[in-house]
Amino acid sequence: MAISTIDAGLLKKFFLAGAKNLEANKEWINELNVFPVPDGDTGTNMTLTIMSAAKEVSGLEGPTIETLSKAISSGSLRGARGNSGVILSQLFRGFCKEIKYVEEINVTVLANAFQRAVETAYKAVMKPKEGTILTVARGMADKAAELVDQTEDLEEFTVQIIEYGNYVLSRTPEMLPVLKQAGVVDSGGQGLMVVMQGVLDCMMGKEIDFSDIPQTSGSRAAAVPDQDIDTADIKFGYCTEFIIMLEKEYNEEKEHEFKQYLESIGDSLVVVSDDDIVKVHVHTNDPGLAIQKALTYGSLTRMKIDNMREEHQEKLIKDAEKLAKDQKEQEKAAKAAVSNKPYGFIAVSVGAGLDEIFKGLGVDYVIAGGQTMNPSTEDMLNAISHVHADTIYILPNNSNIILAAQQASSLVKDKRIVVVPSKTVPQGITAVLNFIPERSAEENAEAMAAEMANVKTGQVTYAVRNTVIDDREIHEGNIMGLGDHTILAVGDDIHDTTREMVDAMIDEDASLISIYYGQDVSRETAEALLSELEDAYPDMDVEIHSGGQPIYYYLVSVE
Repeated sequence: MAISTIDAGLLKKFFLAGAKNLEANKEWINELNVFPVPDGDTGTNMTLTIMSAAKEVSGLEGPTIETLSKAISSGSLRGARGNSGVILSQLFRGFCKEIKYVEEINVTVLANAFQRAVETAYKAVMKPKEGTILTVARGMADKAAELVDQTEDLEEFTVQIIEYGNYVLSRTPEMLPVLKQAGVVDSGGQGLMVVMQGVLDCMMGKEIDFSDIPQTSGSRAAAVPDQDIDTADIKFGYCTEFIIMLEKEYNEEKEHEFKQYLESIGDSLVVVSDDDIVKVHVHTNDPGLAIQKALTYGSLTRMKIDNMREEHQEKLIKDAEKLAKDQKEQEKAAKAAVSNKPYGFIAVSVGAGLDEIFKGLGVDYVIAGGQTMNPSTEDMLNAISHVHADTIYILPNNSNIILAAQQASSLVKDKRIVVVPSKTVPQGITAVLNFIPERSAEENAEAMAAEMANVKTGQVTYAVRNTVIDDREIHEGNIMGLGDHTILAVGDDIHDTTREMVDAMIDEDASLISIYYGQDVSRETAEALLSELEDAYPDMDVEIHSGGQPIYYYLVSVE
């Protein structure tokens, strides 16, 4: 039977079906990454992004298209990880802006939503590249606009859009030579088509089990190891959370006033605004006061109040208590300084040694993540809430994390956020070293970017599959030396491949080689490499540090 309209109930089912299909195929999508590294993560990042939204959607009872739109947009925005995940969240955000005020979706609404999704995603990327998920999404939007006057049957409409999307996807290797040489299509585009296929399967009557999609509940605090909590130390006993569906004016001044009020009745405060909703988390002894104040801005949903003194054995409360203790330490430091300090730093890092290096350089908050697990937009927001500074510099230290950092910065209203586009850990270290407090934020951002441009980075890891890149034949198990833009060395021995990679990085301007060895390399082995490089380059300074990073045997920088 032909479908001419989609109501809220169907929209919920279709979205969850798309999310489930992506989750089921994430490892296949991971394998489409051009570089055959063991942490190819496009499928994982896109899945974590869409499942963050799916948890929000799954928890809605009797939803409207408006409440679904807000859940999809907010959930994906905060759960976004990696460039592919951020772009997917922006596609959802634009799509939901177009549909949120309608009662039913027909082909016209759907075509307009596709177009707005593409416009929103393209605006979010500073330098859009064709042959990617953006190209595939735009192809489907163009096809939708072409078909809108030809049929009212949404099933027929969707089939033809997906067929054209798959055609555009098949052409991505012709747009990006690196895809063609590796013999793969764009992994982000493939992920998007997997979502679309899941929607179509559900539309055509395929039975899908949604029971294993968890509903969002409880605190979003990062998990910490289980520990006993002394209830006598709990100053504010009720962990209170809710979402405000804004109905009245809520500008920066109103947000500041709201935060000040909540701080006067509690602690562990997290308030995050996004379009027409405000998410609130606070510990207080009188949840009613927080709720009454919130009601002056709009209606409330997803309210949750936990008595931390009675339920402290539950993991949720342990997480909340850990967050409270961390924030108390930050509050003490802030009070000691009377007010926010002028500037602070957040860095993404992976490995105990690298964490200590950043802390030793004065970084206030280190986010665990990096190449093997890209932190989400919400991880960034959590870090920002912990740093009491007027201006905060974020060092993503990975090209696949920059968009998430920028997305987080756009959601923060009470602090100035400067995203320094560091693509590697050595670039991030160089950026911090070149920070000068007397400069303005603009001057520092410009200077740090200029100094990072002088840093060459090499990374040594192993191949997880056979491929060909830049005419280099690579076999599963090979050791690879990855440069900033291409593969610099391939071999069977870690030491020899690292030497070949470093040799390729050296030029006449080089004066310093820094080696950060990973968790699978002993200090003795690293020192042997150090000695060999000192002999090979007597006019250069060579230094080693314990990075402790997984997956990558060595990170090497040349300046």
